[in-house]
Amino acid sequence: MNRKISLLLGVLAFALVPLVAQQPAAAPNGVPTGKVHGHVTNPTGAPQNGGTVSLTEVTRAASGPGLSAETADRGTFTVDANGDYSGEVPAGSYTVIYRSPGMEKDKQADMLANIKVVAGQDVAADIDMSRADYIEKLPEDQKKQLEDLRKKNQDALKANEVIKNLNADLKVVAQDLKDADAAHAAAVQQLGATAARADLDAKTTEIKTAKYTDVETLMKKDTEMRATEPVLWSYMGQAEAGLKKYDDAETAYKKALEVDATAKKPNPAIEGMANAGLGEIYARSGKVPEANAAYDAAAKANPTSAGTYLRNQAVIFFQAGNADAQVAAAEMALKNDPNDALVYYLKGQGLVSKATVDPKTQRIVLPEGCAEAYQKYLDLAPTGPYAAEVQAILAQAGQKINSTYKTGKK
Repeated sequence: MNRKISLLLGVLAFALVPLVAQQPAAAPNGVPTGKVHGHVTNPTGAPQNGGTVSLTEVTRAASGPGLSAETADRGTFTVDANGDYSGEVPAGSYTVIYRSPGMEKDKQADMLANIKVVAGQDVAADIDMSRADYIEKLPEDQKKQLEDLRKKNQDALKANEVIKNLNADLKVVAQDLKDADAAHAAAVQQLGATAARADLDAKTTEIKTAKYTDVETLMKKDTEMRATEPVLWSYMGQAEAGLKKYDDAETAYKKALEVDATAKKPNPAIEGMANAGLGEIYARSGKVPEANAAYDAAAKANPTSAGTYLRNQAVIFFQAGNADAQVAAAEMALKNDPNDALVYYLKGQGLVSKATVDPKTQRIVLPEGCAEAYQKYLDLAPTGPYAAEVQAILAQAGQKINSTYKTGKK
């Protein structure tokens, strides 16, 4: 057989190709068959992706000088994405030929001679194109390309290992943050529902501090390893904000935004998370204009989560004890979602702080908009967690509690 061995760089192509159906040749009647399997390694040392392996058998020897032997293909098998192939052929002695994807029938990338397939047995026939004698036959320009490709593959493997470790850390972080959010429930479970409030608060703080510290430790390690991942900086900011390290958290969130802005495709979720994080820091630090600007940026960056950001803005101002900012934030949130019961409660709570007492009747005099906000809360959540509190306030103000509330004309 006149073999034409192609050393084209086609053997170096690793892109996925559509798999072709396995085409084993049918064994002649009465001829026992055996199995053959193997692994194809490309010149870089990685599994060869795609191509075919054919088993050919000499049917007639060369009959004279310059003449080629006649051969027959007894089976052609697909090489999968892992570089593996397998098939079944009649028992006999074969030449195993590997052809890379798209290679013509009269060419071959590599071969193995004298592979004996035994009836009823499974023989291994691995093709290793990373062996020294194969590489040595390559033209100099292809050798250089191969060396460059090997280096890229090594760098890619290192990068993949880093990403694998980062993903594992992110799973831990996600659980830690979830545990921090559920710290009060965990404290009740550990100490019992009848424990003193001070003890429950102390245990809650202890759990949160431990979880946030774990997150901060992991993210410090990971940002040193891969400083170009904005999600790592965002989680760092979240942990440091939880630890009340507001200056450090601000730096981390701003780094997340800076890194994300340089990405080919910035991530709206990251931008929203980082800006909302900055909003929380500023709100808790008494920087109201900065907080409002940050929350507004979060809502614009990630509109799908705008309702959550604006609602949280009102909640954070409530927790910070800033009634005026709380009311303003609630009104902004209600423009986005006019049916959010909690936000109506927050608006009412912000306004009730300015209530006065009528010296004649000793009744509470609610400021404008307060009763309406409370009534709307009851309309939307008549059995909500704050319903009893709201009803009590309205009763002290001599307000009739409506079962259905309608906004009056302005």
